[in-house]
Amino acid sequence: MDYMHWSIKQDENNICWLLFDYKDSATNILSTQALEELKDILEQINEAETQALIFKSMKSTGFIAGANINEFVGIDYQAALSLITLGHSVMNKIEAMKCTTISMIHGFCMGGGTELSLACDYIICSDDSATRLSLPEVKLGIHPGFGGSYRCIRRIGPLAAFDMMLTGRSINAKLAKKLKLVDEITAQRQLERAAIAFAAKKPVSRQQSIKNRLLNNTLIRGFLAKKITAKVAKKAAKKHYPAPYKLISLWLKYYDFPRKMLEKEAISVAELVADPSAQNLVRVYFLQEQLKSLGDKKLFKPLHIHVIGGGIMGGDIAAWCAYKGFQVSVQDQDPAILAKTIERAYQLFSKKLRDKRLISNTMDRLTADHKGYGVEHADIIIEAIFEDASVKQSLYQSIEPRMKKNAILATNTSSIPLETLASCLKKPGRLVGLHFFNPVALMPLVEIIHGEQSDKKTIKNIAAFSRHIDKLPLAVKSSPGFLVNRILMPYLLEAILMYAEGIPAEAIDKAALDFGMPMGPIELADTVGLDVCLSVANILAESYHKQVPEQLEHMVKTGYLGKKNNKGFYSYQNGKAQKDSTSSYRNMTDVQQRLILMLVNEATACLRDKIVDNEDLLDAGVIFGTGFAPFRGGPIKYIHDSGKHDLQVQMDGFKEQLGERFTQDNGWELV
Repeated sequence: MDYMHWSIKQDENNICWLLFDYKDSATNILSTQALEELKDILEQINEAETQALIFKSMKSTGFIAGANINEFVGIDYQAALSLITLGHSVMNKIEAMKCTTISMIHGFCMGGGTELSLACDYIICSDDSATRLSLPEVKLGIHPGFGGSYRCIRRIGPLAAFDMMLTGRSINAKLAKKLKLVDEITAQRQLERAAIAFAAKKPVSRQQSIKNRLLNNTLIRGFLAKKITAKVAKKAAKKHYPAPYKLISLWLKYYDFPRKMLEKEAISVAELVADPSAQNLVRVYFLQEQLKSLGDKKLFKPLHIHVIGGGIMGGDIAAWCAYKGFQVSVQDQDPAILAKTIERAYQLFSKKLRDKRLISNTMDRLTADHKGYGVEHADIIIEAIFEDASVKQSLYQSIEPRMKKNAILATNTSSIPLETLASCLKKPGRLVGLHFFNPVALMPLVEIIHGEQSDKKTIKNIAAFSRHIDKLPLAVKSSPGFLVNRILMPYLLEAILMYAEGIPAEAIDKAALDFGMPMGPIELADTVGLDVCLSVANILAESYHKQVPEQLEHMVKTGYLGKKNNKGFYSYQNGKAQKDSTSSYRNMTDVQQRLILMLVNEATACLRDKIVDNEDLLDAGVIFGTGFAPFRGGPIKYIHDSGKHDLQVQMDGFKEQLGERFTQDNGWELV
């Protein structure tokens, strides 16, 4: 019988090779159709006298990317339970096969692909750097649902399993072998030979280590579950992200009863995936994929990057580009600043790579260039100096004659329109905005700013470069503040106004955290730098008739700059804000509503001004540029979900109470 996505090859050793090549797709996915085909195939193979079954991908890039996430969109509980039950049935059949079963992995192996592998007797994989295994379901607001929650814990113990499942992080082949997740790693060219060798072995009865048996023991499990839950609670509130808590509860209650745990796992995931929080996180996944598609790596790959400005932002951009494999020179007029840049880069590489040889090789790609010799050799020059149009223009005029003919000049300006900056250039089309967000190593978005003078090829090339350094490029129309800072600034300024009214900083930040923001606006302002906030606020105030709080001006004038000099709205010790845990405020609902309404109102204004092409891209920009509560799906999705009319009534109420800044923008009509 012919199948759409699978083919069967029986070799001379009576080994059955089950080849996965999902039709019309660059990656293998475990869709309903693929699972139904696999279920039928397994029943056939189990009836035959086959020595072994080897799963092999026919895709060059990876093994299996997981379930078909498209099937999650708009799914209800019953449909979700049906899909998950099918997945369980298939994995259970693999585990119960009479013959030896082997998962042969090269490239990525994610979610359902890892769960399929866990159901096999043996897992072998290539030692290639592209080979990585993960259980990333938590990022979609769910947890492993094809039996992975039980089988992963059984195989590698609760500590390692929860580290994978609660973070969604991928691990390389070397670590997977160390954790005993995989049985063997070998060079890709030896992978089939290794699989054949394992095919001659009997299915193994695995024994957990004494340590893992103790950690899974009923008495210790309760204590450990509390510890893991407390750790999760520091990063994700249960009311916003229930999946990690449900996963821990499954292990706590049912690990001693495997069949029951698998049954409860299916019910848990079906409940989660139909929940609005998970549906929004699924939407965020597709928004991320949409941004990835905006940059085509094949179009352009520079060889040398030159960064001008060795401060926190410029230095971190340079370090990140070197970490991602590029030759980088970083220039600053102060050698002492460059020394700090190199020191911070070393700290980043040490944290990310944890291998002396790799750290040394990466450091070799980063050069401190006080005199700016790298200008002549660079394919991309990234300017990351302070926000002053005349100073930036003076710099451009000095370096343009030295630049390569087709080199791109990218500015990391956070608010100055491109037309203003480009007016001094002989070739204004080569200037593009490449706006990173702080901290560079953590924030995935870059705004690609295009103006009237922008060369289309330059825009495409800088978007391609963004993907080479694993950033998400968002095309944004040149205008004061662009997208993210323009939307964020009214939110920050409203927080400062509330602080000036006497509302405690801790209460303001708590209101934002309770909404789902990753950091409160007061602490965020301190982190960005109050002088930077004031500079951006002044630019936006001039363009959009906003009011800059006197509190902010006074603090900057008196030397309160935020985290950078350890005194802002909070004082800082060892980089940590010193907060009053006893601080409180009686009307937290109003505080939260004032913050969020200012943010979503400005989002509608950006729609009106066509700063980005559509609502989805706006939501993507704000989520990946600010960390806006992902489970809410973005500011425009929040308006739809909350009810536009209800939010407008709240706006009118605050306008009457607090003034004209709560006037509804005409952009609400477009939502």
